[in-house]
Amino acid sequence: MNSWASVYLPPIDPSFVFPALSIRNTSSGACEVLPKQSIYRMYVCGITPYDATHMGHAATYLTFDMINRYLRATGAEVRFVQNITDVDDPLLERAKRDGVDWQDLAQSQIELFRGDMVDLHIIPPDHYIGVVEAIGLVVEAIEKLQEAGSVYQVDQDLYFDVHADSAFGSRSHLSNEKMLEIFAQRGGDPARSGKRDPLDALLWLAERAGEPTWASPFGNGRPGWHIECCAIALNYLQPDSDCEFALDIQGGGTDLIFPHHEMSAAQGRIMEGRDFARAYVHAGMIGLDGEKMSKSLGNLVLVSSLINEGADPMAIRLALLSHHYEADRMWRQSELNSASIFLDRLRLNLARMEVAPTSRVITAIIDSISENIDTPAALRHIEQWMVATESGEIGGSAGELSRAIDTLLGIAT
Repeated sequence: MNSWASVYLPPIDPSFVFPALSIRNTSSGACEVLPKQSIYRMYVCGITPYDATHMGHAATYLTFDMINRYLRATGAEVRFVQNITDVDDPLLERAKRDGVDWQDLAQSQIELFRGDMVDLHIIPPDHYIGVVEAIGLVVEAIEKLQEAGSVYQVDQDLYFDVHADSAFGSRSHLSNEKMLEIFAQRGGDPARSGKRDPLDALLWLAERAGEPTWASPFGNGRPGWHIECCAIALNYLQPDSDCEFALDIQGGGTDLIFPHHEMSAAQGRIMEGRDFARAYVHAGMIGLDGEKMSKSLGNLVLVSSLINEGADPMAIRLALLSHHYEADRMWRQSELNSASIFLDRLRLNLARMEVAPTSRVITAIIDSISENIDTPAALRHIEQWMVATESGEIGGSAGELSRAIDTLLGIAT
């Protein structure tokens, strides 16, 4: 599947020093330093395309865009893969509800998503892969799990034995009771009769009447959710056989910690014989009126709607960057208004012939981002520079700062 338009990253003067990136690893609960490498492998879970991009999506993909930008600025290559869950129960249910073809619905929402990502200045993935085009990879992945003895059958469906992975539960750190509760809420089937363990994850769903289906050695059917991401990531990121981890970063929102990332990591560990990811990184949730913003609740603020109403996409990006990526928060129109004022002020200052010194603010931006993507701190340094410029300080290069803000924060001025 085609990705979206590439993003130009202006060069930053090589005299600036880039510390190694420290990032919160959900698995350990600590901020850990990613070792400096020539290549990083990052997999970010994509959308299920049954509705347009809301602010929660935007915040998640912006988080990993910031990581991508920083690692690239250090001179490293970032191999970035993202999926689209373009066949899944919520998509099929929405299509049936609305009386439309599920493939047409998926395609329309994918197109909207691409446009939103372009508007928000998000670096596109090297590989943007739909589950529909990766069925063969999923089949191969299930066969590997079968060879490892971690697959069993319930009726005509195939399940993954989660306890085949001795590290199961170590990424999410939840009690068994909490896992069962969340599993039932997020697409799992803990009450199904015939399973060895209520938490065991569906790998292959045998053909159901009226649903899309594909041929496989296991019979006609379609993939379960978690194996899709595992299969796509391992195929397209081409893990280094000499590394103790298959990937450097697996990312998404905190709502994916369990079951999705825990299950994917367990399956990947069995397939690879090593830990799936060095770091599991998760962005906080965005809510509206005291509730998590989600399609199921219908309380969405859509990126495309804000832009159609006249919002500058860079102001939307700034409003999201004004909070730390880990923070759960509420979306408020006042934040977009404040970001618009900040953006206009920044553009006016960068258009001046004489500006305050810029080297120190660029260094401060770099240091802030290197410390667990602390974008609020980076924006405070820019605010201080604007105050200094407006006070008459000179000696800086507006062009140099503008390029750094574009490359590191993704704000095109």
